[in-house]
Amino acid sequence: QDVSFELRPGEVTALAGLNGSGKSTCVALLERFYEPQAGAVLLDGVPLRDYEHEYLHRQVALVAQEPVLFSGSIRDNIAYGLEGCGEDRVVAAARGAGAWGFISALEQGLDTDVGEKGGQLSAGQKQQVAIARALLRRPTVLILDEATSALDGDGELAV
Repeated sequence: QDVSFELRPGEVTALAGLNGSGKSTCVALLERFYEPQAGAVLLDGVPLRDYEHEYLHRQVALVAQEPVLFSGSIRDNIAYGLEGCGEDRVVAAARGAGAWGFISALEQGLDTDVGEKGGQLSAGQKQQVAIARALLRRPTVLILDEATSALDGDGELAV
């Protein structure tokens, strides 16, 4: 209620608060899951509702606490939806997410199958793969909604 804040390029902004205080509502508004009842959510001074969904999807990336992975390789999960994405970019995104350490230690590396819903990976590894997927897209706005909750202190610091 009566919330106003600005996210500036290149800066990290954290929303902290008690359960039920509206953090997830702010995330849902940024993702356009629903429209604000009053006021507006702006991106570069333009209301989000004025952007085409596809454009907005490229600008805003969300990594939730329980990321969605699909059966396939780690590479496919990181590069999902990006045709012809080179391995160098995938590796750079994995490094940025702190995932390269565990990926490079796997016998099949990026070609390791994650199993149905990522079942072959730990909760922390799934989060790192999802963060790498988001980083690969180079979004204008990156939202991490408790996306490091399953990581240890070192993993969280790496992200």
